Parts: sequence; structure tokens; C-alpha cells
Amino acid sequence: MSDYSRPEGPRIIAVANQKGGVGKTTTAINLAAALVECGLRVLVVDLDPQGNASTGLGIDPADRDLTTYDLLVEDASLTDVIRQTEIEDLCIIPATVDLSSADIELFTNEKRSFLLHDALRQTAMDDYDWDYVLIDCPPSLNLLTVNAMVAAHSVLIPLQSEFFALEGVTQLMLTIREVRQSANPNLRIEGIVLTMFDRRNNLSQQVEQDARDNLGDLVFQTKIPRNVRVSEAPSYALPVLNYDTNSLGARAYRALAEELLNKHHKIAA
Repeated sequence: MSDYSRPEGPRIIAVANQKGGVGKTTTAINLAAALVECGLRVLVVDLDPQGNASTGLGIDPADRDLTTYDLLVEDASLTDVIRQTEIEDLCIIPATVDLSSADIELFTNEKRSFLLHDALRQTAMDDYDWDYVLIDCPPSLNLLTVNAMVAAHSVLIPLQSEFFALEGVTQLMLTIREVRQSANPNLRIEGIVLTMFDRRNNLSQQVEQDARDNLGDLVFQTKIPRNVRVSEAPSYALPVLNYDTNSLGARAYRALAEELLNKHHKIAA
């Protein structure tokens, strides 16, 4: 039974695509930064054993004492695993390679698919007053990704503007349908965002046309361009909005955040 005395809680979005190199982590950290610029409070959950979102938000590997592994496997408390980044109102639960063994270690746990769901609905969440939680999923359809989908209200799918891009989305859609039928009936697709888009490239134009023909309004109007500043920013442990605030990449992620907020009928500060 729902506890109606508790706050509604943040909107939880899983950023997922089982294909690597599509701009998933880049989208998670830069969309988070753009939402913070809009006056919102955001938590990023790094669920990828590579820990790239943690690195991209300035959390050194040596400083990741407690991580999403501890949250899921060791039942660590939220207050112990949440880290403040250098950006005000943007926090992260970091990840390390330890997370790569989570599938095996959780296999016998009867609630293995609901661990992140339950962790993000602890009463301790109320104290943080997040507006959004963005989950950076690993590049595979494993137990960690299922945990993210069970925990989330919706799934945001970065789609690289390259040949065969749509084929991978088909399998992801099937997984979302399975999770909806078995564990999270309210899960929906937040949308598909085209990444690494080059408007001078005929292939990018064709991928966009195919995506809009097949997926219609699920495809965001905003396209994330192939932009050197976006690629450089992680090496400085910063979102591109903080690394080069006027770059094409930064402006695109601001536009994506605005489009997302309009969908949710939220007003940017």
C-alpha cells in the first residue's frame, strides 16, 4: 500500500542502450548538468562497472570507497554511498569494476531484480529532495540493466547516428516490454535521442529519417551533434556544459533538458 504521507519522490530515468559507444554515459552526465542549470536537483546513479560517469563527474577511482556495488550487494545505506560532485545540486553514487561481479553474486537473491528499486525508495531519499535520478546503465542487457528498468519510471535511449543503429534498439524494446510485463507495468520509453549526429553526413540524415519513420514521436527533436568539446570534457572530469559552456554540444544538451522538462510539464527556473 502506498504511503501518501511521503513526498512523491524524484522522476527516475534509466539511460540505456546495450550497444557501447553510443553516447550513453555522455548523455547521462550532460543531461544531469543541464537539468541542474535549470534549477533542479539531480542524482546520477553509475550502474556501469567501467565507472565512466563517476570519472566524468570528477570522482577519482581512489576516492570511491562505497559504490553502487555496496548499495546493491552489501546493503549499504544511501547516505553512505551518495557523493557530492563539484557541481552544486548534482550528486552521484559512483561505480567501480567491483560491480562487474554483481550478476553472479546476486543470482541466488530472490529480490535480485528489485534491489535498486528498493534502494531508491528508502525514506532517506526524502531528505535529499531530488527532482531527477538518472541511472547510467552498462552496455548490456544484464541484471544491472534490469534493475535499472525495474527502478525507473522511464527509459531514455541514446541512438548513435550510424548504420544498424535501429537494429539494437529492437532488442532493447523487447527487454523493456518484458520488464513491463513481469516487474514494472508502469515503465515507459521516455524517448530516443540521436547522438553523434553530423548534419553534413548523409548517413546521419538517413538514420534520423528511419528513426522518425519507425518510432515517430518517441524520437526527441533535439539531436546531439558530433562535437569535439563533448569528447574532450570527460578528460577534464567535467560535463561539457562546464568545460565549454557555449559549445554546440553544451547547447544541444540544454535543448534536450528543456524538451524533457516540457514533456513533464515542469518549468525551468
